[in-house]
Amino acid sequence: MIEELLPDSVVTVESYGEEDAGPALLYPEEAAVVAQAVDKRRREFAAVRVCARRAMEKLGVQPQPLVPGHRGAPRWPEGLTGSMTHCDGYCAAALVRAADLASLGIDAEPNAPLPDGVLAAVSLPGEAQRVRRLSYERPDIRWDRLLFSAKESVYKAWFPLTGKWLEFTEADIDLFADADGRTGGGFSATLLVPGPLVGGRRVGVFEGRWSVERGLVATAVTVPHS
Repeated sequence: MIEELLPDSVVTVESYGEEDAGPALLYPEEAAVVAQAVDKRRREFAAVRVCARRAMEKLGVQPQPLVPGHRGAPRWPEGLTGSMTHCDGYCAAALVRAADLASLGIDAEPNAPLPDGVLAAVSLPGEAQRVRRLSYERPDIRWDRLLFSAKESVYKAWFPLTGKWLEFTEADIDLFADADGRTGGGFSATLLVPGPLVGGRRVGVFEGRWSVERGLVATAVTVPHS
């Protein structure tokens, strides 16, 4: 699901919850991070790290602990960058060599309506208007949730490049469906604050892809070096 949204240089591993990835699979320093968390949180924390370590192996990198750093962002091994996501019944990790991409972000959410009031809190007026139009044209897709997921992916790609918070209303996202009628498409995120410097250039727009499968919406953003 995530793999089809990303370039070939990115390695992905995902799980739909068929396997038991309990806290026993954590390294001690990881276990310490969630020692006081509820069981559900500890299991999600472990499951997504199992995916990440399998992605490391695919890249020929020795699996190692992934301890959250500033604002919870994972500290990836030197020479790698990546992103992780989890929701009920699903988790995934995407990993790439830092020489191949400047940054990336992935997110998955249930294809279900956002709770009352959330769309108004996270969207710009133009985004909300486009979501209403798309919802009328394609009611099988929860465009409000898809917008939220796209903003999450944008943030996950933004933060490693800047080390700064990005508010939901600081990126204007335009979602569109592919012309072939399949349940997928792309989006552009115009940054409304100064974008990161990548290879000496200021990046003002992030590009992404999305899909809807198996009751989930998934989004991914990649930031090339040039």
